[in-house]
Amino acid sequence: MRSNSAVNPKGGTTVIFEKVKGILAEQLDIDEDSITADSSIVEDLGADSLDIVDLVMSLEDEFDTEIPDEAIEGIKTVGDIVHYIEENAN
Repeated sequence: MRSNSAVNPKGGTTVIFEKVKGILAEQLDIDEDSITADSSIVEDLGADSLDIVDLVMSLEDEFDTEIPDEAIEGIKTVGDIVHYIEENAN
């Protein structure tokens, strides 16, 4: 069951963090419980370049935002995704 609490993802969960975890788990076929804010998208979760493209499209759709290439290059962890969405989602 997903939490609706609004706690910082470094210390708990947020609605955004839970949604991002769900998207990552589905796209990468991994267990949601293995995903933390500090998880590296490539090293820890095993995403390749095609996974990243699919992930970005899913995130853009889910959060009604556009993630430019420059921003993608700076996103390394799940926490980076959450931070970007918190700052830029419509």
